[in-house]
Amino acid sequence: MEETTDVLGAPYVARTIPLAADEEGEVVATLVSRRAPGTAKGAVLHVHGFADYFFQTHLADWWVERGWDFHAVDLRKYGRSWLPHQTPTYVADLATYDEDLDAAYRLVAAEQERVVLTGHSTGGLVLSLWLDRVRPAGVVGLVLNSPWLEMNAGPLLRTVGTTVIDVVGARRPMRVVSREVTGDYARSLHRDHDGEWDFDLRWKPLASFEVRTGWLRAIRRAHARLHRGLDVGVPVLVQSSTRSTTEKAPMDVVSSTDVVLDVDQIRRWAPSLGRHVTIAQTEGAMHDVYLSRQPARDAAFDELGRWVGAYLG
Repeated sequence: MEETTDVLGAPYVARTIPLAADEEGEVVATLVSRRAPGTAKGAVLHVHGFADYFFQTHLADWWVERGWDFHAVDLRKYGRSWLPHQTPTYVADLATYDEDLDAAYRLVAAEQERVVLTGHSTGGLVLSLWLDRVRPAGVVGLVLNSPWLEMNAGPLLRTVGTTVIDVVGARRPMRVVSREVTGDYARSLHRDHDGEWDFDLRWKPLASFEVRTGWLRAIRRAHARLHRGLDVGVPVLVQSSTRSTTEKAPMDVVSSTDVVLDVDQIRRWAPSLGRHVTIAQTEGAMHDVYLSRQPARDAAFDELGRWVGAYLG
């Protein structure tokens, strides 16, 4: 499979992975790689969240500086893998991503015997379910950055609302779910607004992407499976902020809390991932803890470093 220079530029390279066509036509995933100089300790395979793609080069820098090859997969219909004929982000079953992850993992494992899986938000949910089902040889750890383990909603929406979504999502899967997104979370990140990061607004738009009932049904079914208990089989680190608010908060609050997920729900459900789970909450962190403002960002990386030193060597 040919490697080409990635949109991030050297030393990042990308490989397009052909996948089986679906009802919309051609499907691909994309593996972006940066390798450590010399003999690596192993490799990292990272999975992004919803309305997201891999652009966090400082995360790759952190791992590479510690002797790990770094790889990130843009899943089907996201980022580099979103083709013109496709509905962005849409799948009707999170197990659909097994094909993406199986293919990406084979490429990574062909180069390194030890692999750490890392996932952000929806990517953390996808990875956890895949690891529980597949248990690929060579995985030595799982790092989850604000994983989506439960709906950020009240009890009525989590119960009755889920029943409604299950019915509507089966009958009218492409129906758009009405929701309010101010775009302030993305603005708090992007350097042209109130943040410090450069990312492609086509692939990570300020107002996110549309959510469809079939996709949300898949998410809620995945949550239900996780709540029954998984066994990912490896040590897990779950990182998050200490506090959740909403995008309607002032920008200084948006930029120092999780405005996407409920951190109390993350803490509640993290033990359902497996037998050995470490929970680390960082004061002042944002939804993507590694995109937080200083000093919270350094604190989040310090937590990651302590865990890596303790469990991965």
